[in-house]
Amino acid sequence: MNVENIESRGAATGHSVIPAPGTATVTVPVEGLLDNHIYGFNSRDQRSRPFNLLRSQVLKMARARDWTLIGVTSATPRVGKSFIASNLGAALARSPDMHTYLFDLDLRRSSIAEYFNLEEGAGITEYLDGQLPDLSTVARDVAGERLTLFPSFSNQLHSAELLAGAPMARLIEDMRRIPGNHICICDLPPVFANDDAVIIAQQIDAYILVVEEGVTTRKQVRDTLNLLAPAPCLGTVLNRYQGGLIGDDYGYGYGQSQKYAEYYS
Repeated sequence: MNVENIESRGAATGHSVIPAPGTATVTVPVEGLLDNHIYGFNSRDQRSRPFNLLRSQVLKMARARDWTLIGVTSATPRVGKSFIASNLGAALARSPDMHTYLFDLDLRRSSIAEYFNLEEGAGITEYLDGQLPDLSTVARDVAGERLTLFPSFSNQLHSAELLAGAPMARLIEDMRRIPGNHICICDLPPVFANDDAVIIAQQIDAYILVVEEGVTTRKQVRDTLNLLAPAPCLGTVLNRYQGGLIGDDYGYGYGQSQKYAEYYS
């Protein structure tokens, strides 16, 4: 089935490409995720604290502006954006009466599946290139949590063309039409890797920029903001901050979190 047929059939029937929560054919266990540095599900773990603070700030700004589609990106690869997106999704999943959807839109360097111990299979790419009519076989519900994952698996396809195509436009449209109280977190590609992040940023509500202490330069931040404009930047997260709690290998702790909270207040 080609892309045009999928898009036109969905439009004609009103069928959403996004399955309802709790209907995924595969359920992801929470056990073992701590080994992959997913801390956001456990509020008793001190390493979850910065993600709980991040959750509060994101929800405050998103609700004030009626935003439901939030991206997470960085200027360059390997500064921790997927780590931030995964833990933010986990923390948001603990919010009462709200469901969180986590989409891996970094088609070339996908990481969400690895963080959540997902076996390789059909992903968002297969929907975007016309192999799947919807995302029902892609969705993964996290057991006991209000979080649904939509993974991708790294490939060398022409990602920019896929992200600019009709199925992607339909996916964004359906994200906005999800019923009930919800939020969609999208793990975006790094901005300077290719033009994928620029394409997606123009279709979502806002984005978070992840920067790494001592690595990301001021010029990279400035150029990123310019490239993604007019998409609004919700704020920045400083990763691997060296002033965090003792024993916190990732540099997350009260020092970084307090600075972040002041930034958004």
